[in-house]
Order: sequence, then structure tokens, then C-alpha cells
Amino acid sequence: MDVKGTAVRSTPLFVKQRFAERFAEWAAILSERSREIMTGKIGTRDWYPLKEGMIEPTRKICDLFFKGDDGGAWEVGRFSAEYSLWGLYRLFVKMGSPLHLIEKASTVFSTYYRPSKMRIVDHTPLSAVARIEHFPEPDMLVELRIGGWMERALEISGCADVESKIVKSLARGDECTEFVSAWR
Repeated sequence: MDVKGTAVRSTPLFVKQRFAERFAEWAAILSERSREIMTGKIGTRDWYPLKEGMIEPTRKICDLFFKGDDGGAWEVGRFSAEYSLWGLYRLFVKMGSPLHLIEKASTVFSTYYRPSKMRIVDHTPLSAVARIEHFPEPDMLVELRIGGWMERALEISGCADVESKIVKSLARGDECTEFVSAWR
């Protein structure tokens, strides 16, 4: 499976912004291929292997900076939303409805992860359920990053008291990964 450079690029930026003095330490514990990706020029239109481009670097972030807590992946996802939704994108996000944001995110999901499929399966004016139905190499860290991204993107759109959670998980053996988001 592959991940688009746009999603990969936020990972080393997260470390540089949150743990700048320890970037070299983090890079040193990555495998050679992952280190090449994280310390090189990451092309936003290029594709990278999911394992070395996202899973391994996120695992090392959790281990090194979050005492092994996988919740660090959620924080990387939140940062990724901050990074990707700036400038004109931020304006469009704030002008649209939360549901439109989640629908758009599910539509473009397959342009960030290949092969993959996500869709909205239920929604109300104050909630939405997004389901990943196809993701051949499921991993909890990737799911957590996606959940963190959704949560922060909804906050950026102007929603208050946002709560996003994973209620089903391909990584845990469920038939799909399901994210339930609610806000006011």
C-alpha cells in the first residue's frame, strides 16, 4: 500500500515543530528507508510505501515522545489537519458545513491512500459516521492519525466540542473502520 507525499510531509514537520531539539534522535532510530524519506525532500505528488512513509515514523514518534502511547498518532493527525488546511483551504473549510468537509474528505481519501475506499454512511446536522471499507494494510496508528485529522478539521471548520472516536477497526479485525464524529 502507498500513501501520498502530502500526508507523509506532515510527519517530519510535526517532529520539527513539537520536538525540534530531538529531530536527529528520532531520525536516527528509523530504518534506513524511512529515514531517507523523513529527512529527504518529500514530494507532495509522490507516493511512498505506507509502512516506511507513515507507520514506522509514527510508531517511533509514539515511542520516543509519548512514552509508547499510541495517542501520539492522534496528535500527529491533528497536526496534519493544521498543516494541510491553511490559507485558502482554511477559508473554504470555514465557509462550508461540517458535513461537507467530512464528505469531501471521504471523497479524496483514495487520493491519499492507495488502494482505499471511505464513505459517509450516516449523518445528522451535528454528527457523521465515516467508514473505511477498503484498506488492504490496516494499522491502528494510521486509523488514529485519520481520526485526529477529522477531529481537528472539524474544529477548524468552526465546530465546538468536537468528539471523534473509532468505534470499529480493520486493524482490530472488524469488517471496516468506522469513525463517529459529533459536534455542536
